[in-house]
Amino acid sequence: MSWNPALDPEIPIGDAVDAIETVIAPRARDLGGFEVRRALPSAARQMIGPFIFFDQIGPVEFLSGQRGIDIRPHPHIGLATVTYLLQGRLHHRDSLGTDQWITPGAVNWMNAGYGITHSERTDGAVRDSGQLLSGIQTWVALPEAQEDGAAGFEHVAAAALPALEGEGKTVRLVLGDAWGARAPMALPSEMFYADAQLEAGAQLPLPDNHEDRGVYVLQGAVHVAGETYAAGQMLVFRPGDQISLRAGDQGARLIVLGGATMAGPRYIWWNFVASSRDKIDAAKEAWRAGDWAHGRFRLPPEDNADFIPAPDH
Repeated sequence: MSWNPALDPEIPIGDAVDAIETVIAPRARDLGGFEVRRALPSAARQMIGPFIFFDQIGPVEFLSGQRGIDIRPHPHIGLATVTYLLQGRLHHRDSLGTDQWITPGAVNWMNAGYGITHSERTDGAVRDSGQLLSGIQTWVALPEAQEDGAAGFEHVAAAALPALEGEGKTVRLVLGDAWGARAPMALPSEMFYADAQLEAGAQLPLPDNHEDRGVYVLQGAVHVAGETYAAGQMLVFRPGDQISLRAGDQGARLIVLGGATMAGPRYIWWNFVASSRDKIDAAKEAWRAGDWAHGRFRLPPEDNADFIPAPDH
């Protein structure tokens, strides 16, 4: 009997088998008042290059006076967060003393290293007036030699990012190097990250200078090797293949990312990423100890009235 009721209808067939290694359907996660769609990590794939976490935030509308996003101070180790907004504003504060409003099109890189604490809120005038918020938050796993390094934060304005235009497409390079361009931020390992907008029928070749390459379809649809992939799907491509995507009849907006495969897997627990379980366990105990004056973690100077406790599991 050839019919298999367990066969995922989104698994590539025909010529697409040669082009696409994995198709990931993100899981919806409720973060308290708003929903995200999480594509990484997944059962099918932990990382694409160094990217180990990928959340699509919104679009979500917060009405005037509504609480909105209100994520209390929490810790990270062994990774860098990349926050890239499409709409709205988000208030970032961290234990380094950074106080930065994150705005659409800018890139915000927080290197956790040995340990950092930060909060993310829609507060002040933004809460009073309401807003439509959407964006992407990713985590980049740090190379093992840099996991215990110093924490840092860098903000690069949208105007400073390279924009490539032509043949019905506009591509903003957020991180790394691709298509002959390079974004300004210094990075700990080889990677790229781009925001691509394609008119109907426009084609986008994938960069051929990176081993791992993935595409998340934000809006519209793309055609690859005779198959169509709609918004909300992440496609992971085989290394070395020369691949072009073609936008559907309504055009498409894509997040394209990847880089060199990490040297070994990573362990993830809560907000911690590390190359060993021992490092995760040490960070757990340091956060639970709560010695904000002398311990491993500090709270943001301007947002230290409360914090998120570590989960029990």
